[in-house]
Amino acid sequence: MERREEPPPGPGPGPSVQQPPPLDFTVENVEKALHQLYYDPNIENKNMAQKWLMQAQVSPQAWHFSWQLLQPDKVPEIQYFGASALHIKISRYWSDIPADQYESLKAQLLAHIGRFASGSKIVLTRLCVALAALALSMMPDAWPCAVADMVRLFQAEATPGDGQGRCLALLELLTVLPEEFQTSRLPQYRKSQVRAMLAQECRAIFPLLEQLLQQPNLPSPIKQKALKCFSSWVPLEVPLLDCERLIQAAFSALRDPELFDSSVEAIVNAISQPDAQRYVNTLLKLIPLVLGLQEQLRQAVQNGDMETSHGICRVAVALGENHSRALLDQVEHWQSFLALVNMIMFCTGIPGHYPVNETTSSLTLTFWYTLQDDILSLEADKQAVYQQLYRPVYFHLVDVLLHKAQFPADEEYNFWSSDEKEQFRIYRVDISDTLMYVYEMLGAELLSNLYDKLGRLLTSSEQPCSWQHTEALLYGFQSIAETIDVNYSDVVPGLIGLIPRISISNVQLADTVMFTIGALSEWLADHPVMINNVLPLVLHALGNPELSVSSVSTLKKICRECKYDLPPYAANIVAVSQDVLMKQIHKTSQCMWLMQALGFLLSALQVEEILKNLHSLITPYIQQLEKLAEEMPNPSNKLAIVHILGLLSNLFTTLDISHHEDEHEGPELRKLPIPQGPNPVVVVLQQVFQLIQKVLSKWLNDAQVVEAVCAIFEKSVKTLLDDFAPMVPQLCEMLGQMYSTIPQASALDLTRQLVHIFAHEPAHFPPIKALFLLVTSVTLTLFQQEWPDWKGIERLGTRFPEEVAGWSGRAVREGVCLGPRDHPDIVDSFMQLLAQALKRKPDLFLSESLDVKAVFQCGVLALKFPEAPTVKASCGFFTELLPRCGEIPPIGQVVQEDGKVLLQAVLEAIGGQASRSLMDSFADVLFALNKHCFSCLSVWIKEVMQSPGFPSPRLSAEQKDTFSQQVLRERVNKRRVKEMVKEFTLLCRGLHGTDYTADY
Repeated sequence: MERREEPPPGPGPGPSVQQPPPLDFTVENVEKALHQLYYDPNIENKNMAQKWLMQAQVSPQAWHFSWQLLQPDKVPEIQYFGASALHIKISRYWSDIPADQYESLKAQLLAHIGRFASGSKIVLTRLCVALAALALSMMPDAWPCAVADMVRLFQAEATPGDGQGRCLALLELLTVLPEEFQTSRLPQYRKSQVRAMLAQECRAIFPLLEQLLQQPNLPSPIKQKALKCFSSWVPLEVPLLDCERLIQAAFSALRDPELFDSSVEAIVNAISQPDAQRYVNTLLKLIPLVLGLQEQLRQAVQNGDMETSHGICRVAVALGENHSRALLDQVEHWQSFLALVNMIMFCTGIPGHYPVNETTSSLTLTFWYTLQDDILSLEADKQAVYQQLYRPVYFHLVDVLLHKAQFPADEEYNFWSSDEKEQFRIYRVDISDTLMYVYEMLGAELLSNLYDKLGRLLTSSEQPCSWQHTEALLYGFQSIAETIDVNYSDVVPGLIGLIPRISISNVQLADTVMFTIGALSEWLADHPVMINNVLPLVLHALGNPELSVSSVSTLKKICRECKYDLPPYAANIVAVSQDVLMKQIHKTSQCMWLMQALGFLLSALQVEEILKNLHSLITPYIQQLEKLAEEMPNPSNKLAIVHILGLLSNLFTTLDISHHEDEHEGPELRKLPIPQGPNPVVVVLQQVFQLIQKVLSKWLNDAQVVEAVCAIFEKSVKTLLDDFAPMVPQLCEMLGQMYSTIPQASALDLTRQLVHIFAHEPAHFPPIKALFLLVTSVTLTLFQQEWPDWKGIERLGTRFPEEVAGWSGRAVREGVCLGPRDHPDIVDSFMQLLAQALKRKPDLFLSESLDVKAVFQCGVLALKFPEAPTVKASCGFFTELLPRCGEIPPIGQVVQEDGKVLLQAVLEAIGGQASRSLMDSFADVLFALNKHCFSCLSVWIKEVMQSPGFPSPRLSAEQKDTFSQQVLRERVNKRRVKEMVKEFTLLCRGLHGTDYTADY
């Protein structure tokens, strides 16, 4: 091809090992860089060479050096680079090639492919990919019969000596063509054109592929390539009717071990295309072909040939799963389809333990759900017929699945790797999901069936049953009971009666017993007389660290669902729980669950009983905390403190004597009256308040400890709501001291909760207001420290000069770096607090001590942070603030004075300063400005858009004016404003109309 855009070649040195190679893209330099990439031991030099080579590939000189690198005397690595460079130039820079050079480029590529037909396969493939990219760019106008021409050219020029090589080269070219199409960067309208063209072109290929597959003496590599070529074309929505003969040829090829994998792939791809279901007659012809593989399947299973059994199963499942509805509709062919279903059943029950001895059965599980779903979606008369036909099949399926779910013998399981055990666990979860779906088909009879089998197993005196069999049946029960309402099942009482008879000598069986009891906790709440049958088992299991997750989660479920029926057992539950907690049997997360369980349990007791149990339960931890509070901070102390605070948090999360969580059920369903007097949680918190303050005094600069302290109060506030009221004044005071000393986000989050729940109540408003003004002043000081010449803070600290000055001095003394840029989480939480205050109690912004102007400017600065959550929170603040312009005079005034600054910041972000994922948030601010400050916005937007290059140098004056007018016209439809902003930001970034925005 003729060289274009190429500067005069200078000799220039090649890539140096010590310094970056010059941007002189000669053949010699490219070869030196490739040598450096492949053979230089220095990784930095390799990276440098790779970067240089990437530049070379896209340079204008690539048109010249690529051909030279393909010379026969070059090594394959160099030839490969030349072919890759050609592909990149053709696929990405097609517009650079003049139309009069298309034919020349095509001829050169075809000639090189011919030469490499008997050369390096990797180079041949890259050349084929380059020619495929060329063909796709030229179709349909410049090369209307591209595929037929390729077939004709390679067949015409073949000679006896190189026939096989040229045949393989042609098949490689035909294989990569549709693959290149799938990844091409063609515009959408061109893609549709080319797809339609290719779908027609397959008529030039399929006869050739059929001919090759039917020749008995043709070498296997050619047949294998023919099958791969067929697989490659199928995704182009080629009609199944056109594939029929090739599919039959692929079925015949399954008997050849060398062609087996390629045949399976071809058949599965052809059958699985969505459009295939339209060709019912072809599908019916395929069933006998699949059934004809049963003997080969049985032989493979018998011989332990997992690859063959896996491949045949894939074929059977592809036909059954993709086309069950179409085949069910052919009622007259019910027998052949049932035979296919039974073949898939054989695959589901294939002998061996997944994933060690077999990997096939898991392929079938989705089929059973699909078949059932299709049967249940049929018209009533057909559905009745098929349900009668398939109920026995599904009962058999349950037996097969539970057999497959069984654990292997202990001695075998102990030799499994951790990865194999994890795969088996996931496989059992998939079986569990399948059983849950099967229940929709079989209903209550399924539970009866499982119960009968379990009963016979546990009561049989003939021979002891294996624990694996018992565990699998229980697992089936648990799978269904976890998601299906079994409260009205008549077999659950019998099951509860059977559970204590199970001889538990194995961890896996014990785990399943626990999870089964947990799954039945709602049933136990309706039948409290049965609780005593199973509760002793759960409490006993609590002491076994191997049953940690199952026993603790089951106790938590029972305490949550049955709490009103547990007072007779409460002392025992608390005693056992306290014992295992003190012995540190469980990991941290299970300890937290256990505390939540005890919170549910205590909620149903009388206040005196709650206090008594709380005292015995938490006194050891309080004593430990007192001791830790006296010691100097160190890492092990910190872990212990955070653990104790976490235990208290989780206990208070669920301890709710006001029964707030039951309110949705209606007052008539509450089993206990709401008690009068102080809440036990509040009593305990008041008792330990000074201790918590003492801990804080030593750990104030540790975010994790502060967060753990705040979590206790935050979870208590969320649970107790109004009952937390007595704690509000002292908590507000403590939070103010905490935040004034060292600002942390968790303190702001707790302040936000207090504002949300108590700010609207006159009795609690004074301490809430004082805290809000204090944390606002401290946070404004934080901003002033980072931007000392920022003039926005005019009346900073007039209310709390001592606290603010104190914080500032301590921060300096303790060397704490607390600029907002270093702590976007603080800014994020501050913005959320401001938004909550505006939403819940906008009167807070009427205070003379609050510098609304400074707060506004903080919000504008926060809009420019790089962290997305902080920016979203800032946008949320402004969308709450702007609607208050009319009712809160200080807000109205600051918006009047500084609203233009806010608009500039929003438009800068839209113009490219912020991530495109945040555009909806900025659109919300723009919409609020338009809705509540329309007259000002119409002036501001005109002024700021007049600035040259604002908000993007890519925009014309007309585009800016059009956007401004669109925004000002839309004051009702927020969704429309979001669409405008998305379009505008693409224009600003130069992305509008590109493939890059396809998924935007």
